[in-house]
Amino acid sequence: MCTKRAVVWSLLVLSVFHMGLGVSCISLGVLGITQALWPQKSQNSFSTPVWSGTCFLVCGICGILCAKKRTGPTMILFSACCICGLIGGILNIQFVRAMVKRANSLYYLHLAFLCLASLGVLSCTLSTWLTCRLASSEQKRLFLERDLSLHHSVAIVEKEVPVKPATHNRSTSLP
Repeated sequence: MCTKRAVVWSLLVLSVFHMGLGVSCISLGVLGITQALWPQKSQNSFSTPVWSGTCFLVCGICGILCAKKRTGPTMILFSACCICGLIGGILNIQFVRAMVKRANSLYYLHLAFLCLASLGVLSCTLSTWLTCRLASSEQKRLFLERDLSLHHSVAIVEKEVPVKPATHNRSTSLP
């Protein structure tokens, strides 16, 4: 069973990988756009690596924030960014596959796009799973803290409250 520290370090490493992947996708996308515009070809699908790279970059930044803070909102934000990166990567694969089917001289660039998008989809899936593991361990930790806190307060109350002997009031009051 992985410890919480191993999950956090894995999440941090994957977040740095996301950032590198995002920068690579953006730079290759810009290269693809310039290569497509140079011979005056109009290919709008070359911008998809830039968008998926942006999603991967934002996902990496949110992952580092999540690994450092480990609060509920940061985990939810990171999971949402991972899902957006997953969707962006899948759309990138679909658009690039459509470009590869056309006769084009940029085959190796398309292959690089496909590889980076596939790595992004895989890393986003793994990051989402690790975030769920981290959220589960944080939930268990908070539950144990609350449980120990309640047990401790009950023990203190039992020790500190003196039991007074019952005194009977002998005065009778008649209406």
